[in-house]
Amino acid sequence: MVLIPARHGSTRLPAKLLADLHGQPVIWHTWQQAQASGVGRVVVATDHPDIAACIHACGGEVVMVAQDCQSGTDRIALACRFLQLAPETIVVNLQGDEPGMPPAAISQVVSLLEGAPDCAMATLCVPLTEPWEVEDPAVVKVVCNAHGRALYFSRAPIPASREGGPVARFRHVGLYAYRHEALLRLTTLPPAPPELAESLEQLRALWYGMAIAVAEASQHIPRGIDTLDDLRRWRQS
Repeated sequence: MVLIPARHGSTRLPAKLLADLHGQPVIWHTWQQAQASGVGRVVVATDHPDIAACIHACGGEVVMVAQDCQSGTDRIALACRFLQLAPETIVVNLQGDEPGMPPAAISQVVSLLEGAPDCAMATLCVPLTEPWEVEDPAVVKVVCNAHGRALYFSRAPIPASREGGPVARFRHVGLYAYRHEALLRLTTLPPAPPELAESLEQLRALWYGMAIAVAEASQHIPRGIDTLDDLRRWRQS
């Protein structure tokens, strides 16, 4: 199933999920992409009645969660508890500000986790092609081992190139599939030092020994909507 955490009070762009994008709210587009993935039930977990009303208007399912959740992961964990999911359920965390997430990527991350019994969760990456992205701390990078398991995530340009030559780098895509039991366990663990330093909650899983499967996305995945400039760019597309 797909759970879409949809917080109204975004720090960088408040109310962005209700912003108009080609005649519909941003959250509507994301919900449509999830529906098209064919992976099963789609539920929006939100703290705001206007977002809930938007999804209800198109026949979607909504779970209301508290406004004081620390993260999107905490928000979907609360929703999972409310929905009383079976322990073996695979839960996809699709951020509400990803209106261009290809349905194929959503089904890909589910298949990736299904084929990785040693892993608690799975995610995707894409090659970094623009020089500015390498230095941009808003672009999260990931380094994996030879078996497609995450070694580290960082806002820094990793891996570093000591001699200054070319090196392959990958942008982490904030799309996750979790085993339900692992998701609930993760949200009970205290924040990890690297997580606090980088402000990246997936580092908590690595800190506590949870393996994360990573694969290069089979389709291009555009960046989501974090800022007003992102929204303007999407409106021009």
